[in-house]
Order: sequence, then C-alpha cells, then structure tokens
Amino acid sequence: MKTMARVEHAEPAVPPTIPERERPGKAADPCVMVVFGGTGDLNKRKLIPALYNLATSNLLAPEFAVIGIGRTVMTTEEFRRKIDQDMRQFATVPVEPAGWQPLLSRIYYLVGDAQDKDTYVRLRELLEEVDKNHRTRGNYLYYLATAPEFFGEVVRQLGAARLAEERDGHWRRVIIEKPFGHDLDSARVLNREINRILKENQIYRIDHYLGKETVQNILVFRFSNGIFEPIWNRRYIDHVEITVAETVGVEGRGGYYEGSGALRDMVPNHIFQLISLTTMEPPISFDADAVRDEQAKILRAIQPMSPEDVLNRSVRGQYGEGVVEGQRVPGYRSEPHVAPDSATETFVALKLLIDNWRWADVPFYVRTGKRLPRRVSEVAIRFRRAPFVLFRKTPVERLTPNELVIRIQPDEGISLRFGAKIPGPLLRLGAVKMNFDYADYFGSTPSTGYERLLYDCMVGDATLFQRADMVEAGWSVVQPIIDVWRALPPRNFPNYAAGAWGPKDGRDLLEREGNHWRDIDS
Repeated sequence: MKTMARVEHAEPAVPPTIPERERPGKAADPCVMVVFGGTGDLNKRKLIPALYNLATSNLLAPEFAVIGIGRTVMTTEEFRRKIDQDMRQFATVPVEPAGWQPLLSRIYYLVGDAQDKDTYVRLRELLEEVDKNHRTRGNYLYYLATAPEFFGEVVRQLGAARLAEERDGHWRRVIIEKPFGHDLDSARVLNREINRILKENQIYRIDHYLGKETVQNILVFRFSNGIFEPIWNRRYIDHVEITVAETVGVEGRGGYYEGSGALRDMVPNHIFQLISLTTMEPPISFDADAVRDEQAKILRAIQPMSPEDVLNRSVRGQYGEGVVEGQRVPGYRSEPHVAPDSATETFVALKLLIDNWRWADVPFYVRTGKRLPRRVSEVAIRFRRAPFVLFRKTPVERLTPNELVIRIQPDEGISLRFGAKIPGPLLRLGAVKMNFDYADYFGSTPSTGYERLLYDCMVGDATLFQRADMVEAGWSVVQPIIDVWRALPPRNFPNYAAGAWGPKDGRDLLEREGNHWRDIDS
C-alpha cells in the first residue's frame, strides 16, 4: 500500500539566508572556461549540455566563453560543428537555436598537448583575444577533464605560464575530476604538488554526485525539519544502508578499471560524501568551510580497520557472465582490455563504524558494484523497533521497523515506511509508505548533474567540493583495505553472476548480525 505525501504549496520559496548571488536568475560571474580534454566524452556528454542548461536558465553570464584544448587537429569552426552535432545527441532538452547559437559562437578550440609548454603560450594569447572579444574580465576557470596522471602537470604548466595568478581582481579556479590519487600516498603527493601553485580556495575537486538535487537536499531535509533532527542519532537509529548500484559493466573502460576497481572508484569519493552529509553535525552556517569542517570531522571519525577488521567487515566481488535487464552479458574477465585472470573487484560491501557521540555502535553498511540488477543510489535509515510489550496478546507477531529512504537516482525522492492497522475486526498491522518524488511536486529540471557544480565554481562557492583534508581523510579509511586486499589476492573470482546483488558474502555481512539489505525491488 502506498500513500502519496501531499505538499500544499510546492513552489520553492527563496530563504532569506541565501546570498543574493545564488538567487534564481542571478547570472554567474563573467569568465572563460578552459577545458583540458575538450574533445573527450565528458565535455560533449556533460559539460557543454550543462552550460546550455545554465544559459537557458539565465544563470550563465552573457560575458562568457569556452576554450576546448585537445590534441586532435581541427579549427575552431570544425570544433563548433562537431559540438553542434554532439548536442543533438546528448542535450537533456530540445536544442533551441535562439538559446544555442549565442553559446556556440563563443566556443573556441586550441590544438595542443597538455604537457607541452608551447600550448600554454598559445593559450595565453587566445585568452587575451577572448577577453577582448567577449569582455570576460580576465576570470578563468580551468577544467581538467584529462587522465589523472596529467593533473599535476597541467597545474604546474599553468603556474609556469603565470595563468594561475590572481591579481587586479581577476580570479583563477581549477576544477579537478576524480580520481584524486589512487591511494593515500598519491593523494598527499598530488595535494602538495598543486598547492605549490594554487591556494586551496582556487581548487575545486569535483564529485558529480553532489550535483544531484537529492544529495544537496540531505542537509536541507535534516536541518530544516524539526521532526527528524531530534531522532537522527544512535538512540533511535539501528543502522544505515547506502547502496550505489549500476547495471552497466565497464563500458569499454577496462584499462582504467583494471587500475582502479570498485573500491577506489566509488568509496573514497561518492560514498564517503553521502556518509558525511548524512551523519555530520549541524554546521554554524552554510558557508563552504563551515559545511566542509563538519564533513571532515566525520571522515576522521570513521573507525580505522585493522587487518582482522578488513577480513571480517569487507567483501569484494567480481561479476561473471549473466543476465541483466533481460540481456545476456559477458563476465568482467571477458571485457576488452581486462586480464583473463584479473583480480580487480567490481563489487564492494563494507561495514563501517563512526567513533563519535552521535553514532557510536551504529553500523553503516555500504555496497557498490557493476552489473547489479538495478541502477539505483540511495541512503536507507533503519530505525530501532518499538517495544513489543503492548502487542503480546494480539495477533500481531512482530513489528516492522520504520525506514526512511533518500533516493538519489534514478528517481530522486524520499520515502518513509511506518506501520498502520489493516482495516477489519482483528488487530493486524501492515507497512505503508509515504512517498515524495521531486518530479511530481517540483517538476523535472533538465540536468546532467554538472549544472550546479559549474555554477558554484563560477560564483566561488566551494561547499559541494572536496577540500584537501577531506580527500586525505577518505583515503586514510580505505588504505588498510587496499593493503590487505593487495596482500591476499582473491581465490574465488568471479563470485557473482551479472544480474545478482553481489556475492553471498555481501549478504552475510548483515545477516550474521541479524540485519539484511533492504529489498530495493519491492
């Protein structure tokens, strides 16, 4: 039985605490966005469509331009024709010429190698020309959509060409895509390398998951509703489950995934961001550093694992051939660019504990994987059962615990499960749900997941971006798992069929403590 929650006045009001620059319709700062990796998939699939959505929402400054940098030899006109064709395929809304052509005419292309000093000399010349033609006021946003091994080199070259200096009121900001390092040591080295050139407030370590409305709404949901915050603690919550599941395989990225795996690819960034937003203490304000201070405290409070803990509280898996969404698919070891005896995990499940007053003894179960039955990301809060004493002499056999589920994708929303009496002469209980769906109440907003993040970077709001200490704290939690798994290669891969919810050990992780994963299919 499903009961739809009702919202009387769904029009979102603008709270008076929101800074003027962030109010709807306020355009971002004039600037030039320089995309290293301008001919890559990220630019054509996500970044350009996101910029179009910002432009049609009046959130992009008229004094704005884009420079794509790539090694493919082509002219600006050829690049524009390619982008124009790509938009027909990847735009999230129908492309209207009146909105698209002005943006397309401000897109430029520079042939160059990110490791070549001459590229940055020519980039400086092009930036000066674009500044003059489009009055972008000398503000530059550099987006590093390159392979991770080039992050440090690009920043070093920007510094050497004096393209990262902030002076005369001009700002310079750098967006760095994940992964930020591949372990704790490499993350520390990369932080030191880029901090030689950039100040921390110039660095925007991006996680596109935080561009999703429901992720951002976790803070609003927790701290603006008086009925939830008082019970958001160990006294009332039994455990928390976080699931980030994908139906796809590695999609031709076997070479990258072989060096990453599910643990590195998802846990230190996506999943730890969800954990920190779900569990952090109330910040003193929504200023970027106030929010990130509380997130960093949570990441540092996650209980470090000993080698024995890793064996007991972590599970890894790799998919074999199977059936996903009615289609037979190959196993991971049969994917292109994957070793036939690969030991890379495509599934991870962990039991994490947070050593602080609010969350002591509350287990946090997380799982993420490829080739699972459904594409879904969610945070499920399972509350403690009510005392049964009142129902001892009734037909009621047990009480179903209350459950709050924050759905992040594909259908963003929130649902609450609670018990209600089933109509009839006998006292029988049934579980009912109140569902809130973003699209139903606020309408659907065309989004790639990057609009909010690009806009925030243009206005200088780093709230949704990771700080250096947060990155290192996340890797500190993951590093003991990496070390043990490296020392003890798996002997039973593949250990789950494509289309299953991971290996049996992933279920046992909860069941041996009397818990079970939420039935997402119900």
